[in-house]
Amino acid sequence: MVTEWIRCPVCGNKTRNKIREETILKNYPLYCPKCRQETLIEAKNLQVTVIERLDVKTQS
Repeated sequence: MVTEWIRCPVCGNKTRNKIREETILKNYPLYCPKCRQETLIEAKNLQVTVIERLDVKTQS
């Protein structure tokens, strides 16, 4: 079974999520702890597609 880390489409770093080759995601809000960006993605057959980039308000 092949698994891969989902990479952030903004900065390219690994996120905290893994997907397998049979994983199907639709309208998944992917959050990157490194760049603190949230992106709406779809994934199928280990291919990740960006739907839209969401604005995340961080608390200071």
